[in-house]
Amino acid sequence: MNIAILLYDKLTALDAIGPYEVLSRLPGATVTFVAQTPGPVRTDNGMLTILAEKAIDEVQAPDILLVPGGPGEVAARAGGPTLDWVRTAHETTTWTTSVCTGSLVLAAAGLLNGRRATSHWLALEQLARLGAQPVSERVVFDGKIVTAAGVSAGIDMALALAATIAGDQVAQAIQLGIEYDPQPPFDAGSPAKAPAEIVSLLRRGSRFEQGEVAAAPR
Repeated sequence: MNIAILLYDKLTALDAIGPYEVLSRLPGATVTFVAQTPGPVRTDNGMLTILAEKAIDEVQAPDILLVPGGPGEVAARAGGPTLDWVRTAHETTTWTTSVCTGSLVLAAAGLLNGRRATSHWLALEQLARLGAQPVSERVVFDGKIVTAAGVSAGIDMALALAATIAGDQVAQAIQLGIEYDPQPPFDAGSPAKAPAEIVSLLRRGSRFEQGEVAAAPR
């Protein structure tokens, strides 16, 4: 099972690495990080790089495609070789997946027209403008396309996908192996739960009105 995780400049690291930690543990899985050009790719905070092992034109038919999000998705979905590759790879994938604003890349490629999909909560309106039917759910399956909400939801998506592919026991064993047992100190992980002033802070601090979803104050 060949899994390709797309990288591009200014992606959010956990969008790619969270699902990698799950999907790489599937029996028979081979994971390849790909980018338009092989080499180090800088993440959105500017302090971390992830190595793209292969160019996109070297990986023509992955079984699973994963597109992470991050501020750099704006350039990734603007057109060009990366977007063309996403369209072409999707034609033969078993599963096409995204995390956070990676779903905007799928939508820009024309893959989400009329489909239910999710994204970072700040990006749901943009997702609708790109032709999808946005839903405020953590993980959404629609045919062979699986989308996850913001950042940490990529782990949930990968576990749900692992269960679909290999069964619940395998997925549960992976979950236990990575000790994914969230017990956050605050119940503020969604706009429906967070205090209104925190939601307002994130809305004011995001750069989504300029086409980017970026964290407000670190």
